[in-house]
Amino acid sequence: GGHARPLLGAQAMGAMLLVGTIAGIAMALFANNSGGSLDNAKKLIETGQYGGKNSEAHKAAVTGDTVGDPLKDTAGPSLHVLIKLLATVTLVVAPLLVT
Repeated sequence: GGHARPLLGAQAMGAMLLVGTIAGIAMALFANNSGGSLDNAKKLIETGQYGGKNSEAHKAAVTGDTVGDPLKDTAGPSLHVLIKLLATVTLVVAPLLVT
């Protein structure tokens, strides 16, 4: 008789690892770069360019920096941990899936 194929086998695990790693790298790059850019935009305006402190541009930059700090300081590094965790979990679980 034929053996039933598992719904989530080694190929599905490999696909999950590949997609999760690629998406995680892309999102980590986005989070780190956009967070850093928003922070540096505020610093540039505070040097006196684009109206300096207390201008509308500065108010907008402070709002952007409020959004950017968590991206740069927590979201990007957290995704880096996720990428490593995906690979580690896959290496641990893979022998259980291969029969």
